[in-house]
Amino acid sequence: MKKTLWVSLMVLLIGSIVLSACGNNNKDTSSASPSAGASASATPSGPVEVTFFAPQGKAPLEDNDYTKLVEQKFNAKIKWDLAPADALIDRRQLLLASGDYPEVFLEGKFSNADLMTYGKQGVLIPLNDLIDKYAPNLKALWEKKPFLKTAMTSPDGNIYGIPRFNECYHCTYSQKYWMNKEWLDKVGLPVPTTTDELYAVLKAFKTQDPNGNGKADEIPLTGAPNKSVWNGNIDAYLMNSFIYNDNDKYLTVTDGKVDFAANKPEWKDGLAYMQKLYKEGLIDSASFTQNDQAIGQLGNREGDEIVGSITTALVSYLLNVGDEKITRHKHWVIVPPLKGPNGVQLAGTWQGLGEFAFTITNKASEAQQIAAIQIADYAFSEEGALFSEYGTNEGIGWNKAQPGEKNIWGEPAKYSFENLKKLDENAIRNDSWSLLGPKDMSKEFRDSFASAQDPLSAKGYETRLAQATKEYEPYAPKEIYPASAYIRPEDTDTAAQLTTAIKDYVNTSMAQFIIGNKDIEKDWDAYVKGFDGLNLAKYIEIYQNAITQS
Repeated sequence: MKKTLWVSLMVLLIGSIVLSACGNNNKDTSSASPSAGASASATPSGPVEVTFFAPQGKAPLEDNDYTKLVEQKFNAKIKWDLAPADALIDRRQLLLASGDYPEVFLEGKFSNADLMTYGKQGVLIPLNDLIDKYAPNLKALWEKKPFLKTAMTSPDGNIYGIPRFNECYHCTYSQKYWMNKEWLDKVGLPVPTTTDELYAVLKAFKTQDPNGNGKADEIPLTGAPNKSVWNGNIDAYLMNSFIYNDNDKYLTVTDGKVDFAANKPEWKDGLAYMQKLYKEGLIDSASFTQNDQAIGQLGNREGDEIVGSITTALVSYLLNVGDEKITRHKHWVIVPPLKGPNGVQLAGTWQGLGEFAFTITNKASEAQQIAAIQIADYAFSEEGALFSEYGTNEGIGWNKAQPGEKNIWGEPAKYSFENLKKLDENAIRNDSWSLLGPKDMSKEFRDSFASAQDPLSAKGYETRLAQATKEYEPYAPKEIYPASAYIRPEDTDTAAQLTTAIKDYVNTSMAQFIIGNKDIEKDWDAYVKGFDGLNLAKYIEIYQNAITQS
């Protein structure tokens, strides 16, 4: 089945780190008409006991209000097999290797390659018939979003996992760049629109003392590794003025043909540009090593402001945007994609499915399968999504919107986070599954939540992100590599090995070129030749086959 590559498909599935970053302020979400979950008529009179694998949280899941709700609703009793969140995949792999695994992985972080591997082995069961009979809410969502079903269906025609469906608009174009407008005004320059103009701006930040303290303490541009700060690596934004950089596998697609970006002459030009910025002290040397805490300390330090710009999806990594008393963030603006010397001007775009949260194993009896799929499907109703993500108690985790409350697009809202009951600051809420399990976080649902209309207010951050993202949308490439593509089962091990090795090589070499440990002119040919030893041709072939297999 040929996978579509259109940018209009906005199926975003991001990990907990990303979503947590989005949720530092008002959570945006929302709508679809409430639909009741399927009845548990196929279950016996007593509760069906079923084991769910999930990450360990701060509060016991067996006492969770949402757990109790779905247990009662679907005549089930959930036993929990929990693992530390940072060791979830390792623990999952140990269980699968031992053969002593649970009936359900509620949050298994399975890639589509994992699904194919364990589905072929018979460890994960096909969900097609269960969905057809017991998942009306998911099927209704498929009617609205046909590409979701396509992306969930493996090349053998089976569906082995259900994702957390998340159409996060500002996540779609998350390779962003933010700049200190107060400093721009001080040096008398506009928001840059080209790479040459950016160089002039950063040079002025470095030499013209825009913070006015008489010290050469300004950091024109900072960033951080992507593993610590979402799209914080400086190339995530800057390279897209030279050649398309997906900030992941470095794949490009033209007329359905897959190619590799990081060995092209245009990539070399981008490295040369960044090396020039670094050599002149315009890029923070800590950008290759610092974490999110260090970034926050830079931006929120008392006294004179010292940062002029940052590459990241969220300016809230750098600056406190959630406190009305703190106003520093208000003079920061988004910088749309820059036009490079050869006219390239692209926005890093991400779409498709990432990890699959929910799977059922061959350990599950028929009754356990039915109970599990009904519990998963309930979170694809509006009521279930609301309760699962924000809690079962109106007034604590969410409220119905009042007349006049609007969403990020200025349209009437259905739900709100205003006027919530104030809880003890030390209280740990235990009324939702929050970032756990599959659910409907579609655009319609997310857009039904209210957000303050002033984008610079503490409660208007989601509005700000939406408006900033709108500036990137026109620069999306015509085609990108779809994250939902299924690697052929026979290629999964090779793909995993090659992907890790090639990504590590690109990232390590990039830092060496930018910092100057490698000479771009003298060492470039050897760098390109190095991909032969990493079997780049096979890497491209595998990913090409994934989108052309039928």
